Amino acid sequence: MVAEFDATAERVWQIWEDPRQLERWWGPPTWPATFVSHDFVPGGTASYYMSGPDGEKIGYCWVFTEIAAPYSLSFDDRFTDDDGNPSSDMPTIHTAVSIEEAGASTRMTIRSRFDSLEQLEELVAMGMEEGVASALGQVDAIVAD
Repeated sequence: MVAEFDATAERVWQIWEDPRQLERWWGPPTWPATFVSHDFVPGGTASYYMSGPDGEKIGYCWVFTEIAAPYSLSFDDRFTDDDGNPSSDMPTIHTAVSIEEAGASTRMTIRSRFDSLEQLEELVAMGMEEGVASALGQVDAIVAD
């Protein structure tokens, strides 16, 4: 996914660095995220859950593999069970984010990689593509604050 924002790279970086700002956009509007922890350093972890419109909660965790402020970060995103343990039944999403200034705006590119085509197809069928697109649609209002 690629999106451009009327903000500096440093301002766009803050939407990743600050868990309260992440909560305002990570996840579609109907499935908002709540970050329980956010150790934003290489090797650090973040845990969060997304709440559905019917009260359903799905847990996730990130392991940060690279952080190079304010231009790139990478993390592995995994589903978790009710106790916060990574699920072996669901795929890991290997995510790489790049943030680059593009004239008067900033371009953010999010690349997701999977261990197999089947894993990608499973998450696309669950609505991941639409979810990410609607989540990104919330960023303009945040960076304008």
